[in-house]
Amino acid sequence: MSGENQREPAWTPAEREAMSAALDAARQGPRGANPLVGAAILIDDRLIAVGHHRGAGTPHAEVDAIDAARRAGADLARAELLVTLEPCGHTGRTPPCAWAIIDAGIPRVVHAIDDPNPTAAGGAAALRAAGVQVRGGLLAPEAAALNARWLERARAHRPFVTAKTAMTLDGRITAADGTSQWITGPAARASGHDLRSRVDAILVGSGTLAADNPRLTARADGAARQPLRCVMGLRPVPSDAALRADDHWLHLPTRDPHEALADRGIGHVLVEGGATVLTAFLAADLVDELVVHIAPLLLGSGRCAVGDLGIATLAGAHRFHPDSPPSLLGDDLVIRYTASPRAH
Repeated sequence: MSGENQREPAWTPAEREAMSAALDAARQGPRGANPLVGAAILIDDRLIAVGHHRGAGTPHAEVDAIDAARRAGADLARAELLVTLEPCGHTGRTPPCAWAIIDAGIPRVVHAIDDPNPTAAGGAAALRAAGVQVRGGLLAPEAAALNARWLERARAHRPFVTAKTAMTLDGRITAADGTSQWITGPAARASGHDLRSRVDAILVGSGTLAADNPRLTARADGAARQPLRCVMGLRPVPSDAALRADDHWLHLPTRDPHEALADRGIGHVLVEGGATVLTAFLAADLVDELVVHIAPLLLGSGRCAVGDLGIATLAGAHRFHPDSPPSLLGDDLVIRYTASPRAH
């Protein structure tokens, strides 16, 4: 946080309550290329509206809260807007949030943490230039913890990485004879296609390509766009591979996940496997979100979901924490985890 933010006076109970509500709302959004952001609007210390960002292309949290306040008939000229991340100052899929706040006539804004993304940052300065009172730092540790891995990836200038795996109760992704279709049921597979429709790129290893010849397309209802289909590995991509149905694919001739994530203008990558690629990304501590589908099956043999990570003691384990309550999709259990921040 900046020195200016650290010198802010004590916050009122109403402001703390509103920022806490904004953080709770932020947790409802999907993780990915964009951070989890929530916003709340106070008038005369009364919470009027709460909003959050629901994913790429949807209204940002500030606009969502402003729209809710307008529907409630609120006088925004008397309002204070509290948001978990500095309002953006750039035009992406949506206009800058700073402009929306200025256009709404809101005179006071509080943000929890600054935006580290140089492309999106600058909203606070734009608001001040327009005469809006801007303060920062309220519940900053909580806001930073909420988006810890997103903040790390933004500072590292790399994509946000979601890894997905489908396994049996004993952690197997194939049977002893190599068969793997299908470990999970139709509902879990449909959820996987929905996830594919929300990412910029999907990545598998050349071993998975050879074994399964996947199409790597998003076959979810209403999928508006398809992810870039990527194959990582030194083996060439066969000319008859299913993913070569059009030109929207890429061969990454490397075994190094850092090289695979080199700047290609991609914000969110889904790593779907197999075990070799998943292990490489985990060993490099490049998995920000882990989605695990567990089928009610036991094999006792076959390939494990994760290989050797080079960890010799329990103290060195990679730690994840649940990001939402586990859910049942048909007979399969789905758990979403986020990675703990790296130790520096």
